[in-house]
Amino acid sequence: MRELQTDLSIFKKFDFEFSPVGIKYLLDEPTGIEKLEDVISFCEMPKEASQRGTPFYISKENDNCFGKLALGMEGTPAFAASGKIGAAFEIFQEPRTNSRLYQYLPKLHKGTVNYVIFSPLDKITFEPDLLFVTANANQLEIILRAMIYSTGELYESRFTPVFGCSWLFIYPYQSGKVNYAISSLEFGIKGKEIYPDETTIISIPYHWISIIAQNLKEMKWALAAQTDGRERFIEREQGMLEEFARHYPE
Repeated sequence: MRELQTDLSIFKKFDFEFSPVGIKYLLDEPTGIEKLEDVISFCEMPKEASQRGTPFYISKENDNCFGKLALGMEGTPAFAASGKIGAAFEIFQEPRTNSRLYQYLPKLHKGTVNYVIFSPLDKITFEPDLLFVTANANQLEIILRAMIYSTGELYESRFTPVFGCSWLFIYPYQSGKVNYAISSLEFGIKGKEIYPDETTIISIPYHWISIIAQNLKEMKWALAAQTDGRERFIEREQGMLEEFARHYPE
């Protein structure tokens, strides 16, 4: 694994309820890191790492849900791909509507990832493949603004109500795009009460981590126009528009 060179300390300034977690995908079993003994769902593992405060790694035996399918550790069972689960839970009208989602779900190539490391922010010693962040709406806004601050990138969210692990853990890794969602949109996360309903989840792929970290150091987090109230916002906006109109007449 490539040793950590990116300065991630700026993320501590947020004082998140749950520590951000660095995630690393590996073909070979890591050394010097404890293997998780528990068997839980893959989407619970970042929270587990945050609460433990120490890194751990997992194999497919540690996942009791569909994370191992998204990771390419196992194939998708026919009963799942047919949509019968979603219909049985009454999420979808019929199996066919659930089944349709499977053509969109990102998955890793079979056998390319056998182990996954999860590490809380202050214990990360490797360059993460993903930085998994849970935040409130205001913290999300700051992080996304840090993404576009020097790049002009679009905000983009892709998600489905089931198999959310594909969109949170695989899609950003494969596409190179920052993805985000609200925890209550995902059936399993909501049903298992992993995070409060108002929690936002941001998954940041490797090459964006350093850009966002640097921009967080440079930009203003609290903008006066956002914190002065409605009347002052409108006054400032109108004044600025009038000033530009005088200097740059058509």
